[in-house]
Amino acid sequence: MVHVEGGTFRMGVTEEQGRDAWDNEKPVHRVTLSSYLIGKHEVTQALWEEVMGSNPSHNKQGGDYPVECVSWNDCQEFIEKLNARTGMMFRLPREAEWEYAARGGNRSKGYKYAGSNNLDDVGWYGDNSGRHTYPVGEKKPNELGLYDMSGNVLEWCQDWYGAYSSEAQTNPTGPQSRDFRVLRGGGSWYDARCCRVSDRNSFDPGDRDDSFGLRLVLSL
Repeated sequence: MVHVEGGTFRMGVTEEQGRDAWDNEKPVHRVTLSSYLIGKHEVTQALWEEVMGSNPSHNKQGGDYPVECVSWNDCQEFIEKLNARTGMMFRLPREAEWEYAARGGNRSKGYKYAGSNNLDDVGWYGDNSGRHTYPVGEKKPNELGLYDMSGNVLEWCQDWYGAYSSEAQTNPTGPQSRDFRVLRGGGSWYDARCCRVSDRNSFDPGDRDDSFGLRLVLSL
């Protein structure tokens, strides 16, 4: 796990995103977060299988590949079992926590993707992946030392998906209830536009896809 020091940042379609931004990334708003820990890597197939007793992934090339074909609901079951085994309180990241970490936290250099303005340096995506996942940590990390925040697999967040507000927020938790849960980060099937640090995606919490994975967070 990597320590993310709390701070205030501008969330949404900031200037470096340019013409690639979608309307759902607007308006830009100030968010203040407390410190937390976030996984250095996406959850691997090896860890998932150790906890759950099976591996649902489509691309079963090795234990160090990210687990995929998991729904938001599956992730909650995995986390519950992992916490029971470890005595910890792991959870999915809030959407704001995910974006702050992807941007590099208080070490951010303002990149378009997580760690670079050149996606090939930091992520597996549609133009360089051959449309399949890769072992975690093969590309360069971002400013915080986090790997694959852009590309490889989309990562479920805890929040329900909803429109942004222009008001400043502290430790936002998203809407109380909606139809879809947030995913972030793009994946190896997606174009570069979908792998930007501000890009947003959402699906039904019961949906599974070979581009859906997760990363863990611990509150401090």
